[in-house]
Amino acid sequence: MRICLILTALLSSVCSANDWPRFRGLDGNAAAPAANIPLTWSESENLLWKQPLPGHGSSSPAVFSDRIYLTAWSGYGLEPDEPGDRADLKLHVLCLDRDTGKVIWDRSMDAAADEQNVTRRIADHGFATGTPAVDAHGVYAYFGVSGLIAFSHDGEQLWHKQTGTKTAGFGTAASPITYRNLVIINASIESQTVFAFDHTTGKEAWKIEGIERSWTTPIVGRSESGRDELIISYRMQVRGFDPLQGKELWTCEGIQDYVVPCVVTRSGIAWVIGGRKNQSMAIKLGGSGNVTESHRLWDTNVGANVTSPIIHEGRLYWASDRGIANCLDASTGDVIYQSRLGSKGRVYASAVLANRHLFIPTRGDGVIVAPLSDEFKEVHRNTIEGDEGIYNATPAITGDRLLLRTHSHLYCIGSK
Repeated sequence: MRICLILTALLSSVCSANDWPRFRGLDGNAAAPAANIPLTWSESENLLWKQPLPGHGSSSPAVFSDRIYLTAWSGYGLEPDEPGDRADLKLHVLCLDRDTGKVIWDRSMDAAADEQNVTRRIADHGFATGTPAVDAHGVYAYFGVSGLIAFSHDGEQLWHKQTGTKTAGFGTAASPITYRNLVIINASIESQTVFAFDHTTGKEAWKIEGIERSWTTPIVGRSESGRDELIISYRMQVRGFDPLQGKELWTCEGIQDYVVPCVVTRSGIAWVIGGRKNQSMAIKLGGSGNVTESHRLWDTNVGANVTSPIIHEGRLYWASDRGIANCLDASTGDVIYQSRLGSKGRVYASAVLANRHLFIPTRGDGVIVAPLSDEFKEVHRNTIEGDEGIYNATPAITGDRLLLRTHSHLYCIGSK
């Protein structure tokens, strides 16, 4: 028994270069600097495979070993002018082969009775927005009021937990994360609560209440002293917690609005952005009590309402939903550049970084490729002919391949 527990712990903590086991990758930073992703692609160039999907979705692919996991919805709300019957709404969790794109299994389920009726905003965003989290034990998918569902890697349902019944005009957005033997989900929209469940049994380990107006996915950062801290950004507050017990460690004044973008963290610092008026800040980890004056390093009025940043070599990069490419000095908050993308399409998906380039999906005007530089410069804009689907999903990186998801297909980009 002891040997089995040790092996499980080792498998959970060790990921290969191919793994992208949660939203925005293993560390939540959406960067794979060593990945040799092609800078150009099309229907006839550097497209390794494409796979039609059973429905729409804004969730990203997650990768574990030789498998890809993805969520989707079908049956209702695909066309906002003719949404159909809500009773026909199905929620899907899919498993695909990483090398071929072939669907290994597709598990569909009915949505909860509390699920909201489709509106144009809901149809725009969808009923499948949370990216699965994956560890050696299983796959964990979140569907808002329809709950958090765990599957084995063979597609067997392990457990299903409800996290609240409230809905919001834009739907849900948070994705689960794993930490040791826990699955953690921000159910701010559904119940103003963050939950942790045992990944094996689904038993509730702890919960944190009072988390208001937060669509973001939490992250675990590490202080300079080596303390792990679960960081949650929500309206007016950023707070740090013990991820194993859910006990508060510190609190800091945060974004003065609802929060959608994810926090990123490195070297004992957390960077936070968000709000309709745009705001960003840096907070040193390791504090206790109210750390606004002692640990908030800087605060500036440059940010994004939807998209999340990348921290790389002392700089923060992101493209805002308003179509502005941003680069800030991570230590000071000083602007290095702000540049309009020149795109007709808005940006909902967040950028990823590989091969010393940013890959920025626009909703309907291709994927912009820009080198890391002191100035923003678009060098390529890639589209796939014949696919008019919307790019709402942040890409994933697995090895030297880029996974792109539209409403209709999943694409694998790589050098042939």
